[in-house]
Amino acid sequence: MAQFIPEFVFFEPDALNYPLGEELYHRFQAMDLPIRMTTSHNHVTGIPGDTANKAYRNAKKTLVVGVKKSFDLEQSKPSADFSLPASTGCPAHCHYCYLQTTMGNKPYVRVYVNVEDLLDTAQKYMERRAPQLTTFEAACSSDPVAVEPYTGSLRKMIEFFGEQPLGRLRFVTKFDKVDSLLDANHNGHTRFRFSLNSAYVIRNFEPFTASFKERVEAAGKVARAHYPLGFILAPLMIYEGWQADYTDMLERLADELIPEATEDLTFELIMHRFTATAKKIIQVRYPKSKLVMNEADRKYKWGKYGKGKWVYKNDEAQVLREHVQSEIERCFPKAKVEYFT
Repeated sequence: MAQFIPEFVFFEPDALNYPLGEELYHRFQAMDLPIRMTTSHNHVTGIPGDTANKAYRNAKKTLVVGVKKSFDLEQSKPSADFSLPASTGCPAHCHYCYLQTTMGNKPYVRVYVNVEDLLDTAQKYMERRAPQLTTFEAACSSDPVAVEPYTGSLRKMIEFFGEQPLGRLRFVTKFDKVDSLLDANHNGHTRFRFSLNSAYVIRNFEPFTASFKERVEAAGKVARAHYPLGFILAPLMIYEGWQADYTDMLERLADELIPEATEDLTFELIMHRFTATAKKIIQVRYPKSKLVMNEADRKYKWGKYGKGKWVYKNDEAQVLREHVQSEIERCFPKAKVEYFT
């Protein structure tokens, strides 16, 4: 998978007061990329595109360098206790992604130059919850590996948590450029996870991501670097032939994954879901998508803030869960399934 290279770059003026901001400015200048200033990373104008879809696709190629100002960490259940984002947004084009909704009209990729402030916040949360162990999710609103070659922020976070007796870090990626993280001093305190799916789902709904094989090869590197390893199987989809496809996926994973990776292995299972808002956005942005979003075939599940989403009905969800979980147990007898949702 080729590295994400932005075509448009915006800077908040304050970002240039930080070493990382200054470094990135000179780096993108040397790459001869068009650089513009913006008053806020939350409100960027001037991304080209004479139609909404062109503007959206150009936004996915846009990197905004800013200063994070909000440090009230959101809960991140069931993955972790709190979200800890050093970046927001993702250059991939996964049709189903919940960021379609949460990013709304701001689908560009943002990186924050003040990761030290974020880690200071994490320190306060850990102290407040001591002697409990506190876990932080670094990929709730982004794929941090996609921008790591520019920022190095993920490595800083990994090494920070490597020194924390009461803190643990988690993140997930669909990208494979992990070499800069392999010699980080993680001390086993960061669980490095990869998002995987069947060949059908990756082929039809995950453009501009690493292939299955590339992700598994990267997972092998991560395992050899002695990180705790995990896989998120999401979104699990029901379609013609899905049982055979997920069996094939797990068997291929078992064949290609190095033995060291199976000793402390976790799986997280998330079935496909969509909101009414997401459906409208997806149908506009990806009008030829094969993604099935038929409310009549789903169950409405209420969520936070009085809003909900459409998920598979109970009997289908049960069959989906039992099949995937039984195949995990067969292929990876030592693995732990952390949750199904």
